[in-house]
Amino acid sequence: MRFRKAMAGVLALAGALAGQLVAQNGSGRILLSVPDEQMGANPVLIGYGDMRFTNPEETKASNPKVRRWLVDRIAEEKPGAVILSGDVPWHGQEKADYAQFALETKAWRDAGIVVSAALGNHELNGLNKQQCLENWWTAFPKLRGHRWYAAQLGSKVLVLNLDSTSDLVAGSEQQKWILDELANLPKTVKFVFVNLHHPPVTDHDPGLGADHNARPNEIALAELLKASPAKKQAAFVVAAGHIHNYERFLVDGTVYLVSGGGGADPKVTKRDAGDLYRNPSDVNYHYVKFTMQGNTLHAEMVRVGNPDAAKPVWEVRDRFDVTAP
Repeated sequence: MRFRKAMAGVLALAGALAGQLVAQNGSGRILLSVPDEQMGANPVLIGYGDMRFTNPEETKASNPKVRRWLVDRIAEEKPGAVILSGDVPWHGQEKADYAQFALETKAWRDAGIVVSAALGNHELNGLNKQQCLENWWTAFPKLRGHRWYAAQLGSKVLVLNLDSTSDLVAGSEQQKWILDELANLPKTVKFVFVNLHHPPVTDHDPGLGADHNARPNEIALAELLKASPAKKQAAFVVAAGHIHNYERFLVDGTVYLVSGGGGADPKVTKRDAGDLYRNPSDVNYHYVKFTMQGNTLHAEMVRVGNPDAAKPVWEVRDRFDVTAP
């Protein structure tokens, strides 16, 4: 009984991470919002995914030491928000995995850092999908009843948090919602982050299997973004994960990132010519830091230099800018 009460308390603390986002009751177009004052004068955003929080005794599916290093370093960056592209738990049906997430991210909660999360395939890892969703909504209570939603992070940034385990193809409910969001952008928005788990653009590697290459579901999203009139108002950044490495592309004026280095077992990437990340390193435990100055986002990929070391050494291995129209 005491264990269950303790578990409930920890899950409630996890909920507080999302609970600092303010629900809006207007049109419903933007489900969550963070005011400019909370984001700061030069807002910092962090994007990454594929942490697989779970019992730290599990060291094959996820590296608990590196996972904690990344969480603590992100807290030190003092971001206004962290954008998670999915696979927060290892097993979405296990409440204990979300409890571990809450324990390990206490530094974020203490610092008042807002979390904007997307559903990944591991959030639905379990036979009881409804229980999986219930666990996710318990961890992020402001999202209850929604599998995809918008978050406005200050007046200039809108995040469309998508569910790549659901249809994104033309005519689907989710694509209609995306089109509606982009057609009705708040006039102050200069940057649109599209946050999802499976990447629309990625290095082609048949050896990883079809699920770890660009799938028709997400390619349909890329086609939608290519033709979007909203690009005249705002710059697009697509942040994905699923592949446990780092990749960066510029396609049709949109930045496409794969940032799946949050702690899950790393995957070696066979890089295409279009991949703008030129560093030859195979293992990239990392996060991406965005700092807004005026109408420009300055981005850095911050990487763990040596995962086997006793203490973390940090390297910036990629830099790029995103400028609003």
